[in-house]
Amino acid sequence: MSPPSHSGPDGCPGMLRIHAAADGGLARVRLPGGLLRAPQFAALADAAADLGDGHLELTSRGNIQVRGLMDGAEAELGTRLRDVGLLPSATHERVRNIAASALTGRDHEGLLDVRPLVAELDAGLCADPALAGLPGRFLFTLDDGRGDVIALRGDVGLYPAGDGGLALVLGGADSGLRADPRDAVALALDAARAFLRVRTTEWRLTEWPDAADRLAPLLGGHREPPLEIPATPRRTPLGRLPQRDGRVAVSGLVPLGRLEPAQLTALRAAGEIIVTPWRTAVIPDLTDVSDSLLDRWGLVTAPASAWEGLTSCAGRPGCARSRTDVRADAARARAPGGGPPVHWSGCERRCGHPADRHVGVVATPQGYEVRLGDEVRARSHDLTATAAAVATTRRSM
Repeated sequence: MSPPSHSGPDGCPGMLRIHAAADGGLARVRLPGGLLRAPQFAALADAAADLGDGHLELTSRGNIQVRGLMDGAEAELGTRLRDVGLLPSATHERVRNIAASALTGRDHEGLLDVRPLVAELDAGLCADPALAGLPGRFLFTLDDGRGDVIALRGDVGLYPAGDGGLALVLGGADSGLRADPRDAVALALDAARAFLRVRTTEWRLTEWPDAADRLAPLLGGHREPPLEIPATPRRTPLGRLPQRDGRVAVSGLVPLGRLEPAQLTALRAAGEIIVTPWRTAVIPDLTDVSDSLLDRWGLVTAPASAWEGLTSCAGRPGCARSRTDVRADAARARAPGGGPPVHWSGCERRCGHPADRHVGVVATPQGYEVRLGDEVRARSHDLTATAAAVATTRRSM
């Protein structure tokens, strides 16, 4: 199968390149490793209130979006975020797509702490002028061995190989190349440079079905037998999570990935926040977590919540392409008990859909289609019937 051809330029938004949406400008702020320190979160919340619609959106790559921006707001937004360290490079701001294991170095699960690798990779990206040419969709994944972000099928990933080294994962498959942790980031950056040398119209390495075999020979070195890379992400669990230092992290779902103004006010006092690709927020290093505090934050921490696994695109009125207000429909149709992921889309573009297997609910001129992969399981004009079809499809997975 030949890779898709992209006829137009890469229009992926950033904080300086604003996307003109139906509800105003949309800025996407990259958060390497999902990390937001308290002053950075406060700056984003203030920017959303002063320049945008007052909300912050969590994306499927662990980044943040500000919507409803006024014309020309990108200059003011850039200044505010540069002052708190969220814009280290104006030329590279759209390519700082780095997903990392959210609880790495804090709990007992991972095989190594990848936080230093996140910082090293981010600095290496910004230091190389050529890497500013990476498409805005190109994704790096740094997994500490728990099998969460490596299953997102990023373009270039690092994953523990079991011998103290790290495997270079290309397009979701093990390349067979190995590196010591001290040299692993350099290898990942070399892989990104190799992609730039050989790409034509591709935006992502994952567009090549044979990405690992195609790119690994360009990097040199001995190739080990490939590891089996997890295909389904091991998502960060919800609730109070013990840390190895005796403190606690709270992992909470943000319903449909949208933080409301009251939540932004309450979360200012939370300290560090880690945004995950599953639209959850992890608040680490806590000594006291009361129920009243969780209520103020407005995060969903019950594992069987009806919000678990439920995502949607922006829908109407935010997106002119959308056929309907899918956020409102998804909220009305949600069912208790959680289950496999469900993503509601206002059009065939299916923006923000999960990387792993999920139930898709897609708006069409005739109503909603409920899909599992490429198979259409049901079609209906009626929201109640659509919700029933979603529940049936979830149970079949």
